Amino acid sequence: MLYPVLFGILLIVLWQTKILHAILHTDTFTLPLLGRINGVIADNFSTIMANTGVTVQVALLGLLIGSIAGYLIAVLVVIFPTLGKGALAVTSVFTAIPIVALAPVMNNWTKDTSNVVSVRSAVSKIIVVALVCMANMSINAYRGLTEVKPFSEDLMKALAASRWKMFIKLRIPNSVPYIFTALKVGVPSSIITTIVSEYFAEYLMGIGRQIKENILMAQYAAAWAYIVTACVVGISLYAVLMIIHAIVMKKRAPRS
Repeated sequence: MLYPVLFGILLIVLWQTKILHAILHTDTFTLPLLGRINGVIADNFSTIMANTGVTVQVALLGLLIGSIAGYLIAVLVVIFPTLGKGALAVTSVFTAIPIVALAPVMNNWTKDTSNVVSVRSAVSKIIVVALVCMANMSINAYRGLTEVKPFSEDLMKALAASRWKMFIKLRIPNSVPYIFTALKVGVPSSIITTIVSEYFAEYLMGIGRQIKENILMAQYAAAWAYIVTACVVGISLYAVLMIIHAIVMKKRAPRS
């Protein structure tokens, strides 16, 4: 952690001393000083938290739905290899679709889901986040369910374990580290995808929407306040994931 922390401190120093502005050939209006950004956050804390709540809710719901769907697709591929590989291939395609292309399409597809703007906007954004997270989870989960140690599989076969028992006792536990690998990518991706999707959403609430609106009105300090908030949210959720990962893997570690 030392190098990222030192780099962060260096960046803050360069920012506050306006050396960064000289390097980027910009001014303190377009790139406000951190004191100004912190002041905007303090003055508009309740509003920023309300918008943050909308973004986090969509990101977490999309991450949850997409991760569950992706894992179920991986299970389907393992149980029915001939039929399932087609589903895995189709799912993998979503990793290549740009969010800026997917979000407007989903807005049009879901416009009849509800008469309430906030509801249909949330549905659209959740679908986009779920598709992105589903593709990542399905690929990693498939690896975890199939890349088992050969001697473990041979041992269970020698003990006359059924295919179902092997799946429950061997393949699913083996996939746990791969699930966390997928989530390490999925958590930041869910936040980024939500923020980008909010650029095209009807509903005016959300971090991404506020960044867009404030930039259009040349309120760069407010826009940067939401950018900083997005960074804090992403880092916080990732830190929570790492704590959960450490707890789960510690319990799974063999005792000496």
